[in-house]
Amino acid sequence: MTQTTQMRREIDEIPGAVQDLLTRGGDSVRDAAHTLRARDPAFLVSVARGSSDHVATYFKYAAELVLGLPVASVGPSVVSVYHRPLRLTGSACIAISQSGKSPDIVALARSARDAGALSIALTNHPESDLGRACDHALCIHAGVETSVAATKTFVTSAVAALWLVAEWADDAPLRAAIANLPEALHRATKVDWGGFAPALAGQASVFCLGRGPGYAIACEVALKFKETCQLHAEAYSSAEVLHGPVSIIGPGFPVLALAACDAAEPGLAQVADDLADKGALVFATTDKVRRAVPLPAVRTGHPLTDPLALIVSFYGMVEALAVARGINPDAPRHLNKVTQTV
Repeated sequence: MTQTTQMRREIDEIPGAVQDLLTRGGDSVRDAAHTLRARDPAFLVSVARGSSDHVATYFKYAAELVLGLPVASVGPSVVSVYHRPLRLTGSACIAISQSGKSPDIVALARSARDAGALSIALTNHPESDLGRACDHALCIHAGVETSVAATKTFVTSAVAALWLVAEWADDAPLRAAIANLPEALHRATKVDWGGFAPALAGQASVFCLGRGPGYAIACEVALKFKETCQLHAEAYSSAEVLHGPVSIIGPGFPVLALAACDAAEPGLAQVADDLADKGALVFATTDKVRRAVPLPAVRTGHPLTDPLALIVSFYGMVEALAVARGINPDAPRHLNKVTQTV
């Protein structure tokens, strides 16, 4: 491919989309946060699929770290296929879908609301079935996204979820970091991770590692490797990879370790070095490694926003890798932009 892909154009639009969200989305985010404070739920549940489910994992860590509230991911099929209502009185349900169209996500969000949960949708289409099924519909303001590979909608969904946590907790430092994200993400679009691509040559699989909020980003990274490059990838917490998966690592096995500037960074760097000692070819977004190869990373001034800069830099690398492999990342085989499951 010689022309610029739509995926690349949409990656470059991410900073502007986040700025648009911050400019236009404040009233609805603050209104939902006010309701959450008033309701004071005992626990939270999330419902999502695909990239949106990785946003839900990111939200889980943010809510647990900032608010001290446990968050559980609920399988939509419990309601949509097995028709079993859940006892969710006293909780809040966060439903995430860029299209707002998937019947199983809508069914669980509606069931949660009927069961007494406060239901909140994060979607690019607040007028959708999902938006109408929830008490609050927060628009992620990503604008039009036509590439099948979600980039803008992933990042703006994650920012909206994090912003909701910041407003709920009245966390001024986190609010400030979110406000500064457009500039940080613009810098992240310019970061070159091309040095990692040669490590994938001739390889059938790659490990993607993270810890805490970074694990959510590792999940999104693994999905994008599969989706855009037809490369098998698995995401693991750096605490889990040594509990069995490490057994398949051999000489030259590629590993991408995604470290934010947080309490997990030293441990993740140590795991990266341990895997390098076992023969893996490990690249890590931290300068704390000794044997793994450090990758440049934009730091955002807050440990919870750092992972968002990492995924933007990764998107640029994986788009270029797909093109180099002769794959159109805008139209991956067997996939559609909107997937509707029951």
